Amino acid sequence: MNTMIDHAAPHLDDAARARLAELVEELSAQPSKISGVFPAVGRTVARGPSDPADPDGLRTPRLEDEARAVLLQAVAAAWRSEPDRFATELAALYRFGDADEKRGVLRALPTLNIGTSGLPIVADALRTNDLRLIAAAMGPYAAEHLDGDSWRQGVLKCLFVGVPLEAVADLHRRTDAELARMVADYAAERGAAGRSVPSDAWLVLNHGDAGAEKEN
Repeated sequence: MNTMIDHAAPHLDDAARARLAELVEELSAQPSKISGVFPAVGRTVARGPSDPADPDGLRTPRLEDEARAVLLQAVAAAWRSEPDRFATELAALYRFGDADEKRGVLRALPTLNIGTSGLPIVADALRTNDLRLIAAAMGPYAAEHLDGDSWRQGVLKCLFVGVPLEAVADLHRRTDAELARMVADYAAERGAAGRSVPSDAWLVLNHGDAGAEKEN
């Protein structure tokens, strides 16, 4: 079986893998066809949660996300000598895609070896109020490439809109005293307004307390 499919789409069944392999072969020969293939993945390959406990794909990629990541890897490989062309196509797939397609692009970013060229896509997703896009935007690509201020604002956005912080890649590693302060301020404001504080806030606040104790 195709190693790329095994690695990036581990939850697809054999029939879906076979269909995906055909599309990979097609795109490897004609990568420009991605604009027509990409939107139809849910119908032609597979659709649904990879984890039944996460039906909206906030914490884990859905089946169509996995398949779309494989297809984007195939196109990236075919256009390896034309990285700007691939970056332009990737941006267009995101810009003109529906929410599922946008999420597929976001989920694929850490697999594509595109440096920082995907940051405008992440920034756009974090400006939305779509929980699925925000969760996908705060994945491993953001953890690696977002600067400190942007990453902290992304974590706060998750708290504001209700994205579980479990969806934020490398939360423990990247949490620092500044994020703990920002979350503490956020919690204090909510408390002063008589509003409850999301329980996820303690994932940051407890980490900050532990870090302070360690420094002392």
